[in-house]
Amino acid sequence: MGTPMAVDHDDQTLMAMRAAMLDVLDAQRAAFRKEAPVTLETRLDRLRRGTAILVDHQDDLVEAMAADFSGRPQLMSKFTDIASAVKAFKFAQKHLRAWMKPQKRRLEFPLGLLGAKAHIEYQPKGVVGLISPWNFPVNLTFGPLAGILAAGNRVMIKPSEITPQTSDLMERLFTQYFSGEEISVVTGGADVGQAFSALPFDHLLFTGATSVGRHVMRAAAENLTPVTLELGGKSPVLVSGSADLAQMAERVVVGKMMNAGQICLAPDYMLVPKAKLAEAKQAVADAAARLYPTVKSNSDYTSIINGRHKARLLAYIEDARAKGAEITVVNPAGEQFMDEENSNILPLHLVSDVRDDMAIMQEEIFGPLLPFVPYDHVEDAINYVNSHDRPLGLYYFGSDASEERHVLECTFSGGVTVNDVVWHVGHEDLPFGGIGPSGMGSYHGWEGFQTFSHAKPVYRQTKINLVKLIGALPPYGKALRKTLALQIKK
Repeated sequence: MGTPMAVDHDDQTLMAMRAAMLDVLDAQRAAFRKEAPVTLETRLDRLRRGTAILVDHQDDLVEAMAADFSGRPQLMSKFTDIASAVKAFKFAQKHLRAWMKPQKRRLEFPLGLLGAKAHIEYQPKGVVGLISPWNFPVNLTFGPLAGILAAGNRVMIKPSEITPQTSDLMERLFTQYFSGEEISVVTGGADVGQAFSALPFDHLLFTGATSVGRHVMRAAAENLTPVTLELGGKSPVLVSGSADLAQMAERVVVGKMMNAGQICLAPDYMLVPKAKLAEAKQAVADAAARLYPTVKSNSDYTSIINGRHKARLLAYIEDARAKGAEITVVNPAGEQFMDEENSNILPLHLVSDVRDDMAIMQEEIFGPLLPFVPYDHVEDAINYVNSHDRPLGLYYFGSDASEERHVLECTFSGGVTVNDVVWHVGHEDLPFGGIGPSGMGSYHGWEGFQTFSHAKPVYRQTKINLVKLIGALPPYGKALRKTLALQIKK
């Protein structure tokens, strides 16, 4: 179990792969039933082993990610992928005892007074499927895994084929620290992923593109498998007229250029007051030049994951230029980029005079391209956001409290960070999830424990013959009419 599975378009091979995956699923489900109930001690042990993988093999994981990206800052990887995942595991360990306690629920009058009681028990669902992406391959595998294990589940993981060295290393490490009946890893390409998402899991978590999420949900529906979809979209930055532009620019650049913009929550486009458009654009360019005086030779800058994704980004740029956009390349050292076919480094491109018919304004960018959209009044900015798909994140910069409140109340997004970008995802006590095309469901902390648990209500009846007391014991008559009269009223 956990053996890597190669990509193969042969139908017979795919059938064999599916059969092998079903065997793993059946073995995990049988082990889950035999183990029940999953004790606090067992769950803590699994969380500690998951933490040990991250701590003991942090350098190996960082090196694998750097190799897959053909250049990724090691300290950044430790920050975004290792430390954040360790935090998720430690948070779960700290709070698990409280999460597992039954929750008392109040009963309607007069049941509580007559001796009836009720509570909620959180039980593991069973076997959870986890499909993780390439952009933060360790974080987005281990982060949700903390909640899955805390809830007492077994798990099958399908990591991305786009980061094969990291995926293969995680497979080896999970095999070393866990039995295949606890955690199993399936590696392979799109065909394997499609077969994986069609397995009859007890829950399925997918992190990735919205377009792929639709296929995953469709496949899961055949088994009525509940899904959590962590997708993406175009997360806007709404810059108020009251914003500190220098502060805004630095914080946007940090969030946009980290991982070269290959972040589901990266600032996707800027909404800026028309009167401050030129000043805001210059502030962003200045901040980028200061923080990244070089790009190509900068060990703190991440490469685009592969040539296909670089070509996609270049196509966005050319489409925008052909349709009248102004492109500003932030390249303070005057480095050469476009003539080198084997380099996937791409500097920050600021794009103004954009239109909605440009590809850059229609697709999630997922790279270091940043369009600027001017607005006259804040209502125009709010209407622009609300007229498009609901984003995974929204970022408001400003010092006007009443305007901030208005934006928060009148826009709809998975989450919000005020006077910065991305940071709401970094806290385990805040749920992380999208809305509409940017996702459904959430995880992190308590919400993650709930997502991967079944909330089972338990009602304990009073010794009194309640049915007779309220008149619900046939034949129906005066007593039930009296009960109904008390209940059915304004």
